[in-house]
Parts: sequence; C-alpha cells; structure tokens
Amino acid sequence: MATKIDRREDVSPKEGKHKYGDVKFADPVNNKYPIDTEEHVRAAWSYINYKDNATKYDADEVKLIKERIKRAAKHFDVEIESE
Repeated sequence: MATKIDRREDVSPKEGKHKYGDVKFADPVNNKYPIDTEEHVRAAWSYINYKDNATKYDADEVKLIKERIKRAAKHFDVEIESE
C-alpha cells in the first residue's frame, strides 16, 4: 500500500484550505476529501468511489485514501457501504 500521495497537477491545495479551512483531509497533499465531520466523511466516501475521481490516483493511493476515510467513519460512528 502507498505510504504517501503524490501532488496532483489538476488541483490546487489552496482551494481545499480556502473552501474547508484547516481541517483533516483523506488526501492531505492535495487537500481533497475532508474528513472532519460526519457529513464530510459520507461525502468523501461517495466521491472517492466515483470512477472519475478514483482514476486520478494510483490504486495504492486510492486504497490509502479509503483507509483514512474508513478510520474517520469509525471515529464518527458513521456507517459506510462496503466497496
């Protein structure tokens, strides 16, 4: 499994900070998929499971992002669908 996520050229990390503030992201390199609230966890899970979003990452990076979202879901006691 990947231990880090590469910087994507198609996004601006500043955009994520501007939109969501200083929160925890499942992809902290690009500030994508905020996981600081129940609502954000649900949205992050939904978005990373869209094929168009997932294909912007290597398979190992997707796995890492999903693991981070799953941990956040457990923390907030949010049930998410299996893959």
